[in-house]
Amino acid sequence: MTLEWGDLFAGRIAGMAASEIRELLKLIDRPEIISFAGGIPDPDLFPSAAIARAYEKVFQSNAGAGGALQYTISEGYTPLREWIVAYMERKGVRPDLDEVLVTSGSQQALDFIGKLLIGPGDLVAVTKPTYLGALQAFSPYEPRYVSIAMDEEGPVLADLEAALAQRPKFLYLVPDFQNPNGTTVSTARREAIVDLCAAAGIPIVEDAAYAELRYDGEALPSLAAIDAARNGGRPGQVIHCGSFSKTMVPALRVGWVSAAREVVNRLVLMKQAADLHTSTINQIVMHDVVSQIFDSHVRRLRVAYKERRDAMLAALAEFMPAGVTWTRPQGGMFVWIELQHGQCGVTLLERAVREANVAFVPGAAFFADRSGANTIRLSFSATKPERIREGVRRIAGLLEPVTA
Repeated sequence: MTLEWGDLFAGRIAGMAASEIRELLKLIDRPEIISFAGGIPDPDLFPSAAIARAYEKVFQSNAGAGGALQYTISEGYTPLREWIVAYMERKGVRPDLDEVLVTSGSQQALDFIGKLLIGPGDLVAVTKPTYLGALQAFSPYEPRYVSIAMDEEGPVLADLEAALAQRPKFLYLVPDFQNPNGTTVSTARREAIVDLCAAAGIPIVEDAAYAELRYDGEALPSLAAIDAARNGGRPGQVIHCGSFSKTMVPALRVGWVSAAREVVNRLVLMKQAADLHTSTINQIVMHDVVSQIFDSHVRRLRVAYKERRDAMLAALAEFMPAGVTWTRPQGGMFVWIELQHGQCGVTLLERAVREANVAFVPGAAFFADRSGANTIRLSFSATKPERIREGVRRIAGLLEPVTA
């Protein structure tokens, strides 16, 4: 008898879909493709030498190697968690050690938060657009979404108030250089968001993956810091998700959650059930590297990525036809494009790959309601400036002939 596997899958599997971005990453290995698709760091900027030295240290003694290759506690490697506590203190939050959990990248943190807070039919508040990976993490837990419009300062407060009135389980937000649209939420808007959510009794999930990649202006307080300032410096209503993937390397898969003890205690139980713990040796290596070079390496990234951001903005101004608009991010990895009326991002991508050897992500993937058909996301972080200019020129040529 042949099994009908589809009849055996749990109902939540219907909420799982392939990531447009993960599929597009397959194009990166084709040398003829100029890819603006993946929001990925440039491997030429990885601190490879520091990582190699850290691994060498591990294997200098049998005792060191034995501990690094052994199981560890689910909460994470204690010296790394202590480093994260000190890092959070620099940012205005004073978590205890047991209010920090190391995760296998911040994507695992989002999955655990979805598992912790979302039941079938529960409402989740997201921005319009929002991070595709968050939708992928939350959707298997069968939520409904309420989408909040954005302007140049972040979520529109009238929309947020209307969403909170519907009692969502939480608000998910990327306040710094948002993936996908590059928007940074202003300080005044951050204060208002924390106030409104506190009054409504709604927690905030803050995704801070890009917070260190600022190229213009001064750093703004995190939502966690604003929340902590009203809570004696301690974690309160904000669940803060951090990651080393954009500042160090993604392959070690090291991220973290900082939140109230009651939240972290439950997340630890999920960690135990999911994978016991994040790779011990990877945590030890990450701790060694960030202890040595975190600040200096981030400064290096800022210089390189700022040049690429500037190259993309200059190319857009030079080549894009009338009717096309774009964001001007202060940091991060992304520029968000709104195409001319009637243009479709999916159709444009098909033509761009086929006719121009350029890849990007259609914007509809970032909308919970699948709107935004005339938008696209361009990532500049992994592409050199001269290739950025040429790629933008090619895309613009598909929209309308460029005239002198």
